[in-house]
Amino acid sequence: MRTLITNIGELSTCTVQLDGSAGIIRDAAILVEHDRIAWVGPVDDAPTEPGGYVEVDAESRAVVPGFVDSHSHIVFGGDRAAEFEARMAGERYAAGGIRSTVAATRGASDDDLRARLRGFIAEMHAQGTTTVEIKSGYGLDVETELRLVRLAAEVTPEVTFLGAHVVPAEYADDPDGYVDLVTGPMLEACAPHARWIDVFCETGAFTVEQSRRVLEAGIARGLAPRVHAGQLGPSDGVRMAIELGAASVDHGTYLTDADIEALAASDTVLTLLPGVEFSTRQPYPDARRLIDAGVTVALACDTNPGSSFTSSMPFCIAVAVRDMGMTPAEALWAATAGGAAALRRDDIGMIAPGFRADLVLLDAPSHVHLSYRPGVPLVRQVWKDGVPVA
Repeated sequence: MRTLITNIGELSTCTVQLDGSAGIIRDAAILVEHDRIAWVGPVDDAPTEPGGYVEVDAESRAVVPGFVDSHSHIVFGGDRAAEFEARMAGERYAAGGIRSTVAATRGASDDDLRARLRGFIAEMHAQGTTTVEIKSGYGLDVETELRLVRLAAEVTPEVTFLGAHVVPAEYADDPDGYVDLVTGPMLEACAPHARWIDVFCETGAFTVEQSRRVLEAGIARGLAPRVHAGQLGPSDGVRMAIELGAASVDHGTYLTDADIEALAASDTVLTLLPGVEFSTRQPYPDARRLIDAGVTVALACDTNPGSSFTSSMPFCIAVAVRDMGMTPAEALWAATAGGAAALRRDDIGMIAPGFRADLVLLDAPSHVHLSYRPGVPLVRQVWKDGVPVA
């Protein structure tokens, strides 16, 4: 199948990072062949083979790459609205609330979890997300963690084993014993269904030493590392992640100058999660400082029932521009090409020949409207691998 999208008023290719332009082509067209982009350029140079393709008239609207959400937790049971309400009344966020979701997830059937997962995927597609990473971490026993990675693998190749999310209640007095479980039978069961291994390296979750054990075991089993770090306070977790070659450090709310310098000198992406700060009233990271220091920054939603129950990448873009010091072009790049870098993918996140045909048609003349008109449903049509999904 061939599709020609013409009369694109503004095409943001996101092939340019450093000049802040989002790689814009005005009055553009895109030719899609099967699941890949075959040609991109000015509309006046577009192919003109009669009957050779399905033509879509963008009517001077903007087109951007499909969003790449490189951090989510969307296989779970239950609800934590009461916890959110309590935070809004002044209670402080802490990592322990995860255990309530664990109980609900263990009690949910596969069919219930699958239906909810597919509902979230449809919700994400409708908001322009075409690639999503999904973590386990709400089972915290071998049987349930295996269920979660299997279900996640039904909808994405970007599956992360996060058995080391928090220490479950039954191991409260033996956290090192739980690390033994994670790095032994749980990892053995889950690794065949995952690409990544992650750990929540924070006060109230896992120490740097425990986190290193988890990541090194995953690496030995063929999984690539990612790390939650710097969310609740500074720690050595950021530099530990870089030392182990982590694809991304996620959160980074609290970073030292040494952390930033180390990130800038590495190929580890810092994934910022604006929905978390919005939902927990923690301070927003200073993305301007990070970008100016040379750190590669991605944006993701961190969709989860506790600290960030949003699946909207446009919302996260708007918050990053409003509260984190990013320009609209930088935020768009971070939500597309930046997310691809965090997943170490070279086939998504940009609009260029050879890339997957993951495209979003906006009901707006410019990508700037993603942050200029927050909360407005601007996504008009979405293609994933060349096929309309929303």
